[in-house]
Amino acid sequence: MARTKSSNRWMDEHVNDPYVKQAQLDGYRSRASYKLLGINEKDKLIRSGMCVLDLGAAPGGWSQVATKLVGDKGQVIASDILPMDSMAGVTFIQGDFTEDSVFEAIMEVIDGQPIDVVISDMAPNISGVSTADQAASMYLVELALDMATQVLKPKGSFVAKVFQGEGSDEFIKTVKQHFKQVVIRKPDASRPRSREVFVVGKEFIAN
Repeated sequence: MARTKSSNRWMDEHVNDPYVKQAQLDGYRSRASYKLLGINEKDKLIRSGMCVLDLGAAPGGWSQVATKLVGDKGQVIASDILPMDSMAGVTFIQGDFTEDSVFEAIMEVIDGQPIDVVISDMAPNISGVSTADQAASMYLVELALDMATQVLKPKGSFVAKVFQGEGSDEFIKTVKQHFKQVVIRKPDASRPRSREVFVVGKEFIAN
């Protein structure tokens, strides 16, 4: 089947992408690793000894970064509906975290330990229908925020991918209700033409 112009452009971009090449050299599972590295460089969200929950973790690029940052004394718990190859220092739970059984499995691993940071690089499967894709992406990030409000310790942090468009401004306003500081980041590794940005919430206000 012939590739479309847009898929050809994506393939050319991917093959020539310096972050794709760097990820191969550094042993990261995806170029997305550099997005979290860039955000953390600015915001210092993840530090040694912390406990991090990574939502929508597969293939594991963000979990790789998180586990290096938390070190031997920290912990990374990752979840995704897709399978993910095992990784030292990461406890992976496969399934939809909004389902009771998966949520309970995550809570069992947490075992009352306060979560310092919730991270999410989730994105829906793209249908090509922009309104539907935007609605699906907003639904996912709202689920991530809901999860964060349930597990974060007071003054904890949250970072999640948001696609700018219908619903994104309202979502950012909601994040501001839960965190004392909210900033929007567009790391260098995020392609300029992509509508993705990352919402960073600091100092979670626990109810």
